[in-house]
Amino acid sequence: MDNRPIGVFDSGLGGLTAVREILRILPDEQIIYFGDTGRVPYGSRSRNIIIQYSRQDAAFLMSKHVKAIVSACGTASSVAGALLAKELSVPFTGVLEPTAQAAAKATRNGRIGVIATDATIRSGSFQQALQTISKKLQVFAKSCPLFVPIVESGFMLDHPDITKEIAETYLAPLREAQVDTVILGCTHYPILKRIIGEVVGESVRLIDSGRETAAYCRTLLKKNHLLAENSSGGCSFYVSDRIDDFSRIAGIFLREDVHGSVQLVDIDKYEGAN
Repeated sequence: MDNRPIGVFDSGLGGLTAVREILRILPDEQIIYFGDTGRVPYGSRSRNIIIQYSRQDAAFLMSKHVKAIVSACGTASSVAGALLAKELSVPFTGVLEPTAQAAAKATRNGRIGVIATDATIRSGSFQQALQTISKKLQVFAKSCPLFVPIVESGFMLDHPDITKEIAETYLAPLREAQVDTVILGCTHYPILKRIIGEVVGESVRLIDSGRETAAYCRTLLKKNHLLAENSSGGCSFYVSDRIDDFSRIAGIFLREDVHGSVQLVDIDKYEGAN
């Protein structure tokens, strides 16, 4: 038993899709969530900058005495995940491996689509992870750079028709490739799951990276004897900018009022993982 909190970070609010699932399947766990809202999105950044930001995010969470860290950011997981796993003194997981494993199990025709940020697609991480599982898998990758700002700004709530038009443009190559499974390779994307599902068709299985990562987090904690017991659970939120915007949109997706539980962090004070 270990009632210390779990640390979760993301470039903004997309990682709340993972938090929502962790709270559902691990109701006794305390979560400390950091959203780097002042530097979102990570997907258009260089590799070195993504690594720097990811190390700072992890260092902040370590300062809160967390027992494990989850990178709920597809870009950070793809570019910096392996480094953090080696550098951190607590168990770590990103979204990459759990999501790839779920997609490989779900596909029927072996044709898997991956949608993610520019940086994640450039890294080839999901492609490599799937090929490691099976050389027979065919992977079709497509970057969708506008999806993150659409979610972060709440644009999709007021303009669902325009959001769907953008999705149709991005996802047309995957429909043409006749994929039967699509990895939502950024944790912002499950927030657009209904629209994405309408575009690719109901026969296509959508793999929610937040959900799969939450399930793996439970496995990781159990393996390391870190599960909490007899705890009330809950979540504390920290951001690097825009408290009001985060609180408003986070409240919508978590279905609870988070105003008053969000604090501002000077993330530049933190230099690296521990």
